[in-house]
Amino acid sequence: MPALAIWTPEDGLLGALAPLGLAAAAGGPALVVDLDPAGPRYPGPGSLADLVAEGPRRVDLLPQRRGVAVLHNGGVTATEAAAVVEALLGGWNRLVLRLPPRPKPETTFSVPVIPVRLLVPGGLFKMGGGPGVYQSTPARVAVPENGVRLPRPSVTAVRALLTGRLPAPTDRWLAAWRPVWRIPWER
Repeated sequence: MPALAIWTPEDGLLGALAPLGLAAAAGGPALVVDLDPAGPRYPGPGSLADLVAEGPRRVDLLPQRRGVAVLHNGGVTATEAAAVVEALLGGWNRLVLRLPPRPKPETTFSVPVIPVRLLVPGGLFKMGGGPGVYQSTPARVAVPENGVRLPRPSVTAVRALLTGRLPAPTDRWLAAWRPVWRIPWER
């Protein structure tokens, strides 16, 4: 699966970390594109808004090195960025689209949308049906059928991802993301 979209409706920190974890678990060059105009200011020189304004260059459309590249949003909507995103989808082997938490996305660029939900007790958040990725919390909560459970991330992994570095390849949280690339998600 060359591209996946991440939707994290309940938690801002998980919403910032999840696309980075999925991209880092891709096992090669990957690009995270933030489609949320109010999204986090990820480290890095360029933004999606810059590419929309200036047009993507050949160097933007193809991976240049191993690891994870990130385009923070910069204030454009998915509609405004549609042509650029389609061009990026054509060039990158692994691409992660970060979706805004609201409203619930219908479809995005014919890319499967993966819900990433917190496992909290008491029915505070509606889990929804179908497969997804579920972030463990200190509470013991069962994972819905066809769900991928993520262990709680280490402080080291969170710090690395939020400062533009990759966690160690042996990190448990990062390793738990790897199967997500192999699941046949519905579009």
